[in-house]
Amino acid sequence: MTPIELSLVLLAVGVAAGGLGALLGLGGGFIVVPALTLVFGVNIRLAIGASIVAVIATSSGAAVAYVREHMANMRVGMFLELATTTGAVTGALVGSLLVPRVLYIVFAIVLVLSGIAVARRKRLEDRPPPPPDALADRLGLHGSYPDASRGRVVSYRVARSKAGLALMYVAGAVSGLLGVGSGVLKVPAMDLAMGLPIKVSTATSNFMIGVTAAASAGVYFARGDIDPLITAPVAVGVLVGALVGSRVLTGMDPRRLRLLFAVVVLVVAVDMVVKGVA
Repeated sequence: MTPIELSLVLLAVGVAAGGLGALLGLGGGFIVVPALTLVFGVNIRLAIGASIVAVIATSSGAAVAYVREHMANMRVGMFLELATTTGAVTGALVGSLLVPRVLYIVFAIVLVLSGIAVARRKRLEDRPPPPPDALADRLGLHGSYPDASRGRVVSYRVARSKAGLALMYVAGAVSGLLGVGSGVLKVPAMDLAMGLPIKVSTATSNFMIGVTAAASAGVYFARGDIDPLITAPVAVGVLVGALVGSRVLTGMDPRRLRLLFAVVVLVVAVDMVVKGVA
């Protein structure tokens, strides 16, 4: 395969990753890393470096649309970034100490747990009332969003904000360690622990992932784990895909979105397990 052909293929991979990443709030890294390592044989550290840059592109492309359409909860995002950025730097530093096999297995475990948890989550209307959260009240974290699939505005209250903050540190560490944008943990944490609707969790995750990835990108760049010939076409494709995926989310049925999230992450997890134990 010539360099031009390889660039075009990587561009297509980026478009697919960006579209699904923006739609599911996962940042695109969950496709970029497996595709580069399993299909193209790229070293996982270089794949993670490319994914980190691609994650920033996903956030740039999708976040603008989500903020404009009032889907993302910016107060929640800025509050949780206090923990995710700290965790991202921690994960990036620890990543240099682990062998690739461990990275594959950790990635797969995170994906499986996220997929199962989100798939089993009840609809917003079927959940019990969220417990009072004085911190969320003081910070004004509660909100609402326009749901085109239901034709109305849906209001929600944020719960267990402190637990969410702790989970976001772990999510940030996973992002820095694996280059996956930490959406695989951010979306379930906001949806399951804090009680945000799946669409708001997805949109807010996209708003956050760029900041989290940027916190660890410098570490990967300093180590020489970012190859411009791989990263550039992937990042451009991801940006294009993210713009498309953000338009699809607003009109999508939340139940289908939840099922798609679970299916995609479980399929990728199986591929990564095979690679890790091979």
